[in-house]
Amino acid sequence: MTHALSRAARGIALLAFLAALAGCATVSPKTTLTDDARPVAASELIHVSPRDRASGVEVTDRLEVRVPHGRLERVRVAGFQDGGPRTVAGRISGDGHSWRPAAARPLGLGARYTVDVLARDASGRRTARHTSFTTYVPAHRVIGYFTPEPESVVGTGMIVSFGFSHPVTDRAAVERAISVSARPATEIAAHWFGPARLDFRPRTYWRPGTRVTMDLRLRDVRVAEGVYGSQYKSVGFTVGRSQFSRVDAAGHTMDVFRGGRPLASLPITAGGGGNDTYNGRMVISEKFPMTRMNGDTVGFGGEYDISDVPHAMRLTGSGTFLHGNYWAGPDAFGALNTSHGCIGLRDVRGGSPSSPAGWFYRESLIGDVVEVVGSRERVVAPDNGLGGWNMTWEEWRAGSALG
Repeated sequence: MTHALSRAARGIALLAFLAALAGCATVSPKTTLTDDARPVAASELIHVSPRDRASGVEVTDRLEVRVPHGRLERVRVAGFQDGGPRTVAGRISGDGHSWRPAAARPLGLGARYTVDVLARDASGRRTARHTSFTTYVPAHRVIGYFTPEPESVVGTGMIVSFGFSHPVTDRAAVERAISVSARPATEIAAHWFGPARLDFRPRTYWRPGTRVTMDLRLRDVRVAEGVYGSQYKSVGFTVGRSQFSRVDAAGHTMDVFRGGRPLASLPITAGGGGNDTYNGRMVISEKFPMTRMNGDTVGFGGEYDISDVPHAMRLTGSGTFLHGNYWAGPDAFGALNTSHGCIGLRDVRGGSPSSPAGWFYRESLIGDVVEVVGSRERVVAPDNGLGGWNMTWEEWRAGSALG
């Protein structure tokens, strides 16, 4: 008799517990109830992509939260990248069934993300779900080095040039991730010189006063197998006054024009003796008040090594400079070509600001164009320094990966 009463008491208590359970609005953060009172796991009600605890997720993979038979109330996606927290902005659809990120590429490489969701099922019962995933960690990163320097004032012939620390195989992806724009609006096109160099130039020289902006959106862009970009920045520069110089190697003179008008005519000595100066348009890419010039570095062996060349301005990557010359006799300037390919202006040892070389150095900007005519040498290659002005616009545009 005692045992029978005990069993009856336990049965009544169990019925009371089940009744209380059926009346609950929320079972737990992990389960909810369907209309027939069957407990449903949060993972059945709330679907999250990428899956929970996924690793090696690509930044191009889909990021989405769905509740096919209910409504989302709140979604928060947060990550930790580049040494700090990062929240992914997104929007819940009008019907409440899905959430998607606002950005086309919301994820970053080498990051851990958490997804926290609060939703209601078809009966209005609330449930929550927490998931996490990590994105792919690339074996290699690539950096883009660019010229000119940010916030510099340059000449009207400046060509924007990017050099990459790793060869690029997906040129179209990189070209889409880098943009060069101008104010006032200017037609600009890209040209690849091999797998590690991308240049931009307008159809004609920049207008003085133009503001040029370079937007680098390379971070997490796949540039080659296992290699991704790491930069995300915007920098710019300003175009200064217009100056153009024409060197007549046969006539041993350089005429300088400012704003299209003659500014000066200077006697020069150019390359001779089989080491003639390149013909064509070259852009001043570097300026040095004084530098060392050693023939060993450019294939001339020990023919010269001058430690104090004054007022030096680089014209090509292969070593052509326009510089001050104090070692040639005064009769050479305007009469003879005696250099190994450089263009020399009269100067004194240590450099004088009042010399022809000192004056031209002071009046020149990185980005000014120097054109050489009358030499017996070939036209400089477009990729030797910033020599892209020696290509037609059609030739230049043909070098774009985007057509």
